[in-house]
Amino acid sequence: MVLLTFVDLDPELSALGALGGFFVLRTGVAPRGPLPTLAHAYATTASDAAADVYRDPLTFRVHKVAQSLHTPESRVAASIAHQGLVARLWCAALGCAALYDRVPDLDPRWLHWDPDGSTPDDLWLGEVHALPVDALDVVVREAHLVPLTAALVFRHGVSARLLWGNAGSALAGAVRMIDRWARTGGRVDVAERARALAAGLFAHPDLSGTLDAATGRRRSCCLYYRLPGGGLCGDCCFDRPPGRD
Repeated sequence: MVLLTFVDLDPELSALGALGGFFVLRTGVAPRGPLPTLAHAYATTASDAAADVYRDPLTFRVHKVAQSLHTPESRVAASIAHQGLVARLWCAALGCAALYDRVPDLDPRWLHWDPDGSTPDDLWLGEVHALPVDALDVVVREAHLVPLTAALVFRHGVSARLLWGNAGSALAGAVRMIDRWARTGGRVDVAERARALAAGLFAHPDLSGTLDAATGRRRSCCLYYRLPGGGLCGDCCFDRPPGRD
């Protein structure tokens, strides 16, 4: 068991590693060369034909996911790619908040992303600056989820309601992972802090109503069932896969 009594963030955010791969947030400069920032990924307007890892990292990632999962549907690949990235953002931020009682400033201009990487998405934070936990909503939802949602809606025709459902599902998943770790290690305080912080995040109109309060199931579908051989996620709004059109 690792006892954590930090009151500020350590420069390497080393405590996150204990929570699992989705929580790890690398710091400094990526050893394999410069990576695009998430600010660039959200802002680029290059066409699909011009997509590459540097010019259009977001569309590059959607194409990579589509090829990996053998789906011809851009919106399905965009939803799955979105789910993976959002899960990483929530985990890193909420993990820090629960462990350190501080949140790293994840300004998209400082947060680098490898769109050609595997899962979990590879993120590198150029500089570590601590913020109070009440900045959690601004650090993730406002700085990342709002522009990411807008980009995917505009460029891949994905429903905004679906994407916010992804965000709600990913946030709930982060809480569950923290809870499992905390209870195994005897850190009930960490689990309680994570749940309380998540409850505050779910109060925002973008996230409120994305999950059924009684069952924890989504009120929208991530479209995973439309993948070849795909089924239903554990929190899916459907009881059985709907017919494919």
